[in-house]
Amino acid sequence: MSRTLFLLFAVAFTVSASAAEKRPNILFCFADDWGRYASAYRALDGPGTINDVVETPNVDKVAQRGVIFRHAHVTAPSCTPCRSSLLSGQYFWRTGRGAILQGAVWDSKIPTYPLLLRDAGYHIGKMFKVWSPGTPADAPYGGQEYAYEKAGREFNQFSQAATKAVAGGKTPAEAKAALYEQVRKNFAAFMAARPEGQPFCFWFGPTNTHRKWIKGSGKALWGIEPESLKGKLPSFLPDVPEVREDVADYLGEAQAVDGAIGTLLAEVEKAGELNNTIVVISGDHGMPGMPHGKCNLYEFGTGVSLVIAGPQIKGGRVVDDFVNLTSLAPTFLDAGGVAVPDVMTGRSLLPILHSDKEGQVEADRTWVVTGRERHVESARDDFLPYPQRSIRTPTHRLIINFEPDRWPMGNPYELDGSVTEPTTEALTEDTRITFKDMDGSPTKAWLIGQRNV
Repeated sequence: MSRTLFLLFAVAFTVSASAAEKRPNILFCFADDWGRYASAYRALDGPGTINDVVETPNVDKVAQRGVIFRHAHVTAPSCTPCRSSLLSGQYFWRTGRGAILQGAVWDSKIPTYPLLLRDAGYHIGKMFKVWSPGTPADAPYGGQEYAYEKAGREFNQFSQAATKAVAGGKTPAEAKAALYEQVRKNFAAFMAARPEGQPFCFWFGPTNTHRKWIKGSGKALWGIEPESLKGKLPSFLPDVPEVREDVADYLGEAQAVDGAIGTLLAEVEKAGELNNTIVVISGDHGMPGMPHGKCNLYEFGTGVSLVIAGPQIKGGRVVDDFVNLTSLAPTFLDAGGVAVPDVMTGRSLLPILHSDKEGQVEADRTWVVTGRERHVESARDDFLPYPQRSIRTPTHRLIINFEPDRWPMGNPYELDGSVTEPTTEALTEDTRITFKDMDGSPTKAWLIGQRNV
């Protein structure tokens, strides 16, 4: 072999080895109260569902480049226990007080994936909600030291801020663009702070999909006609104008999240990092303020979107394996070349992601366990929880209620005739009047108003 040819082989090998050693970035988009609502799921569900109406082109693009999971579930349909579970890679009941919505205290001895990645050389950052409310604030992510939010947090009140801007003379498109620009600037600050050559791990946690939002904003800002949902709501929801408008407004907030995801992806691409970035999109539980949704162990409460794309992930695949979000922490660590602590109960999804198979990829992933304990602390007398566990399989869901004599959504305070009954407006605006484990909403108000009809 000539010296020239030898040198060419040596250079090629060095470049190849360097590329193989380059650790991927991680962009995790995790929306509050966002269930399984994306147009990417339309083909999976078939016609006649809520996903016929929502449009999420950016989520769809990620799904086309990567994998969409048909059966992704949270471990608990409530924000703090779900998030403690995701960050720690363990079932929520193993994280102690870190899984309590009100009064959460994080145990620093519990390992979490962001801090393990940080210690392994990743540049970490976050925007908006990670684990809070809790003490110390966002402790599992290292606290506010890693927050990038100086450009603004108005995105989290998207319909309120956009509606106000439109009332002030802006077009809906201009109002939205201003909010996306805040997101862009926050993320740009994070990228600017990254040491050269260092991989990054970023958490985008919008809360605009958490109530409250502006009534009628789904149509006013997004052109979502409530009547387009007629005949598409699940059978346990009343198919009436009040509920259809409520769902349309929620879908508008989901579309706002999609727009922000597009903004982040554009920034990653501008930095030349898109091909080396694992993009993960999901939410912490189902629709709020609805029967069977948030705080319930039914499909409507525990099922969420899960879309993943990135290097070495063959795109355009639908995976039928049952997964819960405890799998994300070990997946992120595995991808970053960091040892997964033995205490983590979740299993890395990397073998599925790096496979070229679709449908059922790993034969033993045919069930998930979910559960709940307490949501709003005062939902029942003496601060009692409503403990449940559930197993979901391809054909069945078993739910065990450990205290079946208690009210699932909290006690029916102020509805026994002993006091003046709360108004429709009060039940819409204030979660903590009655049935406190169901968020205040137009749907909740309508249901209570119809209970004796």
